[in-house]
Amino acid sequence: MNPSFQHAMAEATRLTRAGDLQAATAAIQAALRGSGVDTRPAGVDDCVIDLDLPEVAPVERRGEFLAGRYRDATGSRDYKLFVPPGYRGQPLPLVVMLHGCTQDPDDFAAGTGMNDAAVAQDVFVLYPAQAQTHNSSRCWNWFKHNHQRRGRGEPALLAGMTREVMARYAIDPQRVYVAGLSAGGAMAAILGDAYPDLFAAVGVHSGLPTGSATDVKSAFAAMKGGAAVAATGGSPPTIVFHGDRDTTVHPVNGEKVLAASAGAAGADTERARSANGRSYTRRVYRDGAGRVVAEHWAVHGAGHAWSGGSARGSYTDAKGPDASAEMLRFFLANRQPGMPQ
Repeated sequence: MNPSFQHAMAEATRLTRAGDLQAATAAIQAALRGSGVDTRPAGVDDCVIDLDLPEVAPVERRGEFLAGRYRDATGSRDYKLFVPPGYRGQPLPLVVMLHGCTQDPDDFAAGTGMNDAAVAQDVFVLYPAQAQTHNSSRCWNWFKHNHQRRGRGEPALLAGMTREVMARYAIDPQRVYVAGLSAGGAMAAILGDAYPDLFAAVGVHSGLPTGSATDVKSAFAAMKGGAAVAATGGSPPTIVFHGDRDTTVHPVNGEKVLAASAGAAGADTERARSANGRSYTRRVYRDGAGRVVAEHWAVHGAGHAWSGGSARGSYTDAKGPDASAEMLRFFLANRQPGMPQ
């Protein structure tokens, strides 16, 4: 068989499987013409070949969900990495997602639906896994003084893991973000404060501000409301989600996270109801130049759960507004300071 004919037919097969039947038909026509086969019925000058090709459903864009392990001088952790289906080596954004206590990357990905949200935007999503050997409930150790600063403990390890993924794939260094739930939200706030040169924006869901505790005792006090936390003024733009019926981490902690975004001169307030059922109040904070520096979403009637999440994962509330979609929107509107938008 003619090699060029074989190649053309292979391409037609690929197009058929991809669901592009029109292009597949054209490829087969070209292959037959190139082979010298007369594709026209007798007495007809030209025709369109009517091929009996099978019905092919559109190919679902899934991406890959890969397991990995990171190790450096501070320790090691497993992780899962979502590689979007549109990745072809071009620079793309990265969101680091930090799970809450008792959770793991698979549970957190299923509950938040962040991978599904990331498909349309072509965004990588990294899910570090806390090891039970480092915390019996698999909580990130946000409440320990040696895990709250740049270059130390879990913040250093998570920043190192993020940089390794950036080196392995074509990640846009101006569009790297971090978000988390509960203990993961508290660690996300710490990472934003410790590494503002790495993370362009932060998402804190049902979490706590940096420096709100230094040991287990003060952690429980902070979760119930705790003392005031001084504004640092150095935090990246931050979006906060918190249920106003959260009995695990008091909603006042969401307000305290916003205090780190100093310079917010005032807020525009919107009250609305989610298509899923819960009402919410959204406040958008801007600096003196009019740039959005923070958003606060108070989800009315919600407890300690990811807003708009799926029952496939733990600690989710399907009735609330979609926190994953709103965080992605907020993140992608921000780049590292001084970079073109």
